[in-house]
Amino acid sequence: MKPVIVMTQTSNYTNDKVDIIHLPMIKIEPMLFDYSILDSHFDWLIFSSKNVVAYFYKYLQSLQVDKIAVIGEKTKAYCERLGIQVDYCPDDYSQEGLLHHFQNINNLNIIIPSSAQARPHLHNALNQRGAHVIKIDLYRPVPFTDNIYKLQQLINDEQIDAVTFASSSAIRYFFSEAKINNSKINYYVIGQQTFKTIEQFGINAPIADIQTLDALVDKVLESRE
Repeated sequence: MKPVIVMTQTSNYTNDKVDIIHLPMIKIEPMLFDYSILDSHFDWLIFSSKNVVAYFYKYLQSLQVDKIAVIGEKTKAYCERLGIQVDYCPDDYSQEGLLHHFQNINNLNIIIPSSAQARPHLHNALNQRGAHVIKIDLYRPVPFTDNIYKLQQLINDEQIDAVTFASSSAIRYFFSEAKINNSKINYYVIGQQTFKTIEQFGINAPIADIQTLDALVDKVLESRE
C-alpha cells in the first residue's frame, strides 16, 4: 500500500509513488508597491520561487533587465514554460547557492521581487558585496486556518503516514496553531532552513537530499524501508 502523505506547500504536485493530500498552510495576499521602480535599468533580476514568477510576470515586459537568475529547478522550468530566458540557476537550490555566483558585483543594479516574509539574507549579502539592490514585496503569506485544522485532525486520527514541509512559514503557522496528540507522526523538510525552523518546535525531521518535492517524497519512502 502506498504511504499517504500531506504536502503543505502546493496543490498541483503529483507523484505515483505515494498518495498525496494537498493542504497548503499558507494563502497569499497581493501587495501594492511603487511601480516607478520598474522604470530603472537592472543588471540582474532574481526569482526565488514559482509564486514570485507568477506574480511578477505581468510586469516583466516593461522592465529593462540584462540577465535573470532563479533559485530552484521548478522555478527555472516554470520560467522556461513562460518563455523567460534563465541565465543562471545554482545547483544548490538556496539563497546561499545563488550567492556563490554573485561575487564581483560592485555597483551592479539588482532587483528581487519576493514575498514580504522572505529571508533577508540574499538581499543583505548582495548589498554587502557592493550591489545596489531593490527588493519588491509582491505578496504576503497569511495562515490558511481551515487547512491547519484539517491537518491537525488527520494527524490526531492517525489517517496519514507523513507530513512534508517546504517552507519555514508553513512550519511556523502550523505548529503555532495546531494541537497534536499523535507523537508517532513523521515530519519531513525540504532543506536546511526548514530543518532549523522545525527544530525550534522540538522536532528532528529528515531532510530531502536536494531541495525538490521529488526528493522530499523519496526521503519519505527511504525512511520507510
